[in-house]
Amino acid sequence: MHIAFLTPEFPHAKVAYAAGIGTSVKNLTIALAKEGITVTVFVYGQKTQEVMVENGITIHLIKEKKYKFLGWFFHRKHIEKYCNSIIQKEKIALLEAADWTGITAFMKFKIPLVIRFHGSDTYFCHLENRKQKKKNFWFEKKAINGAKAFIAPTTFAGQVSKELLGIKNKEIKTIHYGLELENFTNPSPEIYEKGLILYIGTLIRKKGVLELPEIFAKVHKQFPQAKLFLIGGDSNDVKTGTSSTWQLLQERFSNEDLQNVQYLGKIPYEEVRNYIQKANVCVFPTFAETLGMVTIESMAMQKAVVNSNIGWAQELMINKESGFLVHPANHDLYAERIIQLFNNPELTLEIGKKARLRIEEKFDIKKLVKENIDFYTKIINSSNK
Repeated sequence: MHIAFLTPEFPHAKVAYAAGIGTSVKNLTIALAKEGITVTVFVYGQKTQEVMVENGITIHLIKEKKYKFLGWFFHRKHIEKYCNSIIQKEKIALLEAADWTGITAFMKFKIPLVIRFHGSDTYFCHLENRKQKKKNFWFEKKAINGAKAFIAPTTFAGQVSKELLGIKNKEIKTIHYGLELENFTNPSPEIYEKGLILYIGTLIRKKGVLELPEIFAKVHKQFPQAKLFLIGGDSNDVKTGTSSTWQLLQERFSNEDLQNVQYLGKIPYEEVRNYIQKANVCVFPTFAETLGMVTIESMAMQKAVVNSNIGWAQELMINKESGFLVHPANHDLYAERIIQLFNNPELTLEIGKKARLRIEEKFDIKKLVKENIDFYTKIINSSNK
């Protein structure tokens, strides 16, 4: 079996950008290759045109082209033409693509197309109660209509996407993102920096970072040695038009609190894991997500997590057992949960231990890769009838 992936991101030194989508695709493709599946990855919108082979995966970087007229259309046709040439040459049996921006709108393939709901603009606008551009919805709806089937990382993400995009008579299979658990171990969970709160993710409104100043103020008042570290790229803010969310954040912290806040920016993946290991508590107060890779990575490293309680999050952990689920806007309870963990090392370790067990049960890529293979096989066989 030969499976291909079409993605805007993939963790690699030569790829322009990579975040949660890229990480989940890489984890899956490596696991597929280990199971004997031939894997090709098409990464579009890149600065160079190049083909590489790593971890048994063939990676095609598709150079972005500029067009004076109807660029959105000709850009897609350029990607389509390149992918189809490789699909025919390499006898690829199925193509998987992301839903974001409806990249496969106006594309036609002679093999079945599966779309995975990493999070469309339609989905995120709905969760954020933000007006969506009609063009963006049109692209994503058009792409959906061309797909044979769908995979969702959580049942919540699949159900919401189904309703918003009007999907009928096509299967949506829930298969969680997975982790290579050996890459997320913590041999000494009892050793951490007391009072260290860690946030990982883009500094952007939808991730709930603008809730952190008020939450941290309440924690810092009762726990003066508390520190907050932020890891991730900066971004503009859609509501205020500000070019830097970090700038917005700094204005919302008191001067005293800000002295205990460090913004580390984007750092190498290995360093991120070191900071997770050092953290006392990891916080993810996001308003919009399909699953949240950093949440399950932190849980895998036996960290006590205080997470958003919205929809998808309820499939990640059991509240008060393998983590805490709190609405991001409930600053009092969010701060209370963090302080509860600071004051109770035994509870912190117990929740961390159960978080790891939860990840081993639900998010082990070695188990989940078989679900993906079974689903791909089913779609390929049904298309060949």
